[in-house]
Amino acid sequence: MFITFEGGEGTGKTTLIQNVFDNLKSTYNIKTTREPGGSMIAEAIRDIILNPKYEGVTPYTEALLLAASRAQHLDEVILPHLKKGDIVLCDRYIDSSLAYQGYARNLGFDFVLSINKYATQHMPDLTFYIDLDPNIGIKRIKGRSKYDRLDQESKIFHDKVRLGYLELLSMYPNRIIKIDGNDSIENITNLIVKTIKEKI
Repeated sequence: MFITFEGGEGTGKTTLIQNVFDNLKSTYNIKTTREPGGSMIAEAIRDIILNPKYEGVTPYTEALLLAASRAQHLDEVILPHLKKGDIVLCDRYIDSSLAYQGYARNLGFDFVLSINKYATQHMPDLTFYIDLDPNIGIKRIKGRSKYDRLDQESKIFHDKVRLGYLELLSMYPNRIIKIDGNDSIENITNLIVKTIKEKI
């Protein structure tokens, strides 16, 4: 199974993925990974996308870099593990590009889908979208040692990202499951683990 975790900044995705991994690792072969990144080349692209020192990255360049990183990540990490029969838990995938670049950056879903054609041939079996008021999420990440270029975007931008995700919920109702990000990490973990076991 290919399972992705989506949401705005500060929604707890990374912690949730680790918790789900810890809950399932004794029963299943599991690989955890992330986007952008997940492999050496993809991580190098991640640095260009997120490092605040690269001030001149335009929305189109950002979207294309993410698509390139994703293609490399698919070939190097995701597909090999799926072929082995592993469960792959991925922190972000194409829905992030659709919400952030397609919706919040106004590039449009069609453009993002077109440059991610390779990724659309390998869509997740299941996606958990952690929904949270961006005001709460941004407060949660204020103490981060790494405050990346997307973290630093305006509140209006983060509000648009959330609207983008909600739009995707209506586009992919059979794949995306909305989770209340205000609930405790423990309760969310238990719900996700229960859902995965039922799907398997």
